[in-house]
Amino acid sequence: MDGQYVVEMDGISKTFGGIKAVSNMHLQLKRGEIHALIGENGAGKSTLMKILSGAYANDTGTIKIDGQIIKIGSPRMSLELGIAVIYQEFMLVPHLTVAENIFIDKLSDKSGLVNWNRLRAESKKLLVKLGFGDIDPDDRILDLSIAHQQIVEICKALSKNIKVLVLDEPSAVLTFSEIEKLFTLLRELKKQGIAIVYISHRLEELFALCDIITIMKDGCFAGTFNVHEINKTGLIEKMVGRELNTLFPKRKVSIGETMLEVKNLCAGRQVNNVSFCVKKGEIIGFSGLVGAGRTETMRVIFGADKKESGSINYKGKEVNFLSPYDAVKNKMGFLPEDRKQQGVLVALSIRLNTTLTSLAKVSSSGVLNHKKDTNFATKILSNLKAKYSSINDNVNSLSGGNQQKVALAKWLAADCELIILDEPTRGVDVGAKAEIYKAMNDLAEAGVSIIMISSEMEEVINMSDRVYVMRQGSISGELAKSELTEVEIMKLCVGE
Repeated sequence: MDGQYVVEMDGISKTFGGIKAVSNMHLQLKRGEIHALIGENGAGKSTLMKILSGAYANDTGTIKIDGQIIKIGSPRMSLELGIAVIYQEFMLVPHLTVAENIFIDKLSDKSGLVNWNRLRAESKKLLVKLGFGDIDPDDRILDLSIAHQQIVEICKALSKNIKVLVLDEPSAVLTFSEIEKLFTLLRELKKQGIAIVYISHRLEELFALCDIITIMKDGCFAGTFNVHEINKTGLIEKMVGRELNTLFPKRKVSIGETMLEVKNLCAGRQVNNVSFCVKKGEIIGFSGLVGAGRTETMRVIFGADKKESGSINYKGKEVNFLSPYDAVKNKMGFLPEDRKQQGVLVALSIRLNTTLTSLAKVSSSGVLNHKKDTNFATKILSNLKAKYSSINDNVNSLSGGNQQKVALAKWLAADCELIILDEPTRGVDVGAKAEIYKAMNDLAEAGVSIIMISSEMEEVINMSDRVYVMRQGSISGELAKSELTEVEIMKLCVGE
């Protein structure tokens, strides 16, 4: 029995301040197996993997590595045992180069000197192996896109002699073609005998990639299944503990007058002669590959970056927001894709983050009414079914998915007339996705205009009234609801 598994976790429990994050959990990983670990946000997946990585010590239970009971005392010890974990939040040094980050723990040889040519060459070799040879080893991390930062994390893990690779939402920041490159790599690592733990909320990926699926619910073991033994509906019911009738709720579409019209917008290399419009009560999808210019376009409209030329007409008037503050004053909101750096203030409370954009509602004469503030924040968060211990806890105490809910909640509280949502369900479980989709539909039915940037094809097709596709900084096409298919969107993405 022991010889079958590279990792066996049995009866694992972990408590934080009286709250059981993991309770009597079991997980067995075989060599050369891609093993999905799934569950709602807060189900305990990341905590379990942090125990395996040595970041947390388990309260009860045992861990066997290659059949031997091991007490993993630190992340370094876990790495020495051949276990590499790549978390949702990247562990990179922004001001160092790609090569320096990949080999950060072995930059020099025994003489203490750094062979820079070897460092660059080895980094390039790993990048090419992943299919991302276009990334320059001399680029600084802070100059890379989020997707390329993720690739550097994977290279960093592969630079070591690993036997177990844990990936926490690895595809969340990748586009369709990049996901295929990632899958090709993981299948190759599987052939080499590496055990892979794949954590993802994109259930369709599990059936395309994984061999085994283990489900967690409320910190507990909810079952392990061969991928051929269960379907998507069964997974959802096991995860959420109830039937989920539909992921994408129906809504009564009532499109009004034009709310935003952008003509010939230019800003730098990634925003080139962009024109589109959004009407009142309409959900407009923006699709495209990473680097196509979707986020950059919206940042210019929102006043985060400077416009070079073109016009922006908002609510019947030409505008040129000089800062996001100007946009917010005009009832425009923006949920950014990078929630940790731009979406929330992680060192402040959940309550303050939620009401940050609507302080006038919970204050009088410049004085905050704490009771009103708490009640208002609690109501907004309850609509999204956010999970937290206390509303006064800092946001960094939450799981990634619940941080995303807080980031969205502040815009739901702000009475925006137009909201830009950049990857609104990234890192969010299937039950929470349904809540976010419902919130989007409710806003649209109330007349709010929504621009949704998304790399999830199913999301784009099912949530959008119309879709614009961007390629190399320009609009490559527009698709009506009746024209929305994966094939048509991909044609416009790649320029066929």
